[in-house]
Amino acid sequence: MTPDETVQVGLPGRRYDIQIGRGLLEGAGAAIVDATGALKCAIVTDETVAKAYLDIVATSCAAAGLAVHPIVLPPGESTKDFGHLKNVLDELLDAEIERKDIVVALGGGVIGDLAGFAASILRRGVGVVQIPTTLLSQVDSSVGGKTGINTRHGKNLVGMFYQPSLVLIDLDTLATLPDRHIRAGYAEVVKYGLIADADFFGWLESNGAAVMRRDHVATRHAVSVSCRSKTAIVEADERETLGSRALLNLGHTFGHAIEAAAGFGDSVLHGEAVAVGMMMALHLSAGHGFSETQRVADHFASVGLPVSLSDLGLSASATDLRALMAQDKKMHAGKITFVLASAIGSAYLKNDVADDEVLQALRAYGAT
Repeated sequence: MTPDETVQVGLPGRRYDIQIGRGLLEGAGAAIVDATGALKCAIVTDETVAKAYLDIVATSCAAAGLAVHPIVLPPGESTKDFGHLKNVLDELLDAEIERKDIVVALGGGVIGDLAGFAASILRRGVGVVQIPTTLLSQVDSSVGGKTGINTRHGKNLVGMFYQPSLVLIDLDTLATLPDRHIRAGYAEVVKYGLIADADFFGWLESNGAAVMRRDHVATRHAVSVSCRSKTAIVEADERETLGSRALLNLGHTFGHAIEAAAGFGDSVLHGEAVAVGMMMALHLSAGHGFSETQRVADHFASVGLPVSLSDLGLSASATDLRALMAQDKKMHAGKITFVLASAIGSAYLKNDVADDEVLQALRAYGAT
């Protein structure tokens, strides 16, 4: 199938396309060969996604002349660790994946991050194609080249910036996604409105329910705007050295601590933690002039997103969460750089937030 829309990521020497549409899995092999010229691919996926889509993608790749080696992992955030990274690397080497071959990441953010990181360090770098199958991975983690794994110290603390050769977003994969995962992915969609696009946030207020029920026109628009927004930020600040890419982390400093406190399991999904984290970040922002926290909370509630730790069924102390936040990647000279909002559609970085303010924000949304 021909994509409905193609977004080009225009990085110097590393340009690639994000293809968005329906029925793209059936033509994945031809698209991969066209973009990369590979002769062999390893498809990294998880058990849940494999049942639904592995045969379709593997058959498509074989029909395009690619030798195919599938690698199927357990589902869930706990897979994104050193042990599973080692297993993937060993299987890639067993399959004799070479530098001109391709690793295909077929799945959600866990698979995309893990497979992308494995590709980045295998033989000092082999190509990777992202085929995201969740809303969260389609609008966020598959785009922009962040890869990595979790450690006992925190989320995504070991990884690489490593751009894919192609991103294929087949919106039909959302049909099999549980409602809870649609909501979790929607948290990242809302983020783009909050940090840079007030008009998009307003559109979401009117059309969020349509995205929740997987209306194709609304979903395609939400995914397209999100990908274009992230692409513009990545093109301006690929490696988060200038500050603008860090704005994509609105709510993530709090959210990653919440995920760590929950044990990186499936009891709290990434998008759920980020939703609560954004509310905490907006509470901090309110102390510096932001006046629309309730508007955001009302929208979250309207689509079923959590707004507090109690909504997540999680009990955690503010001091413990603050300690977990000390491993945040935006730490500088012992201080956390927070992403705050001055208004809906306008975000900025602030690295001199007092600990008392942070603890207050944590307690305002359920920490003890």
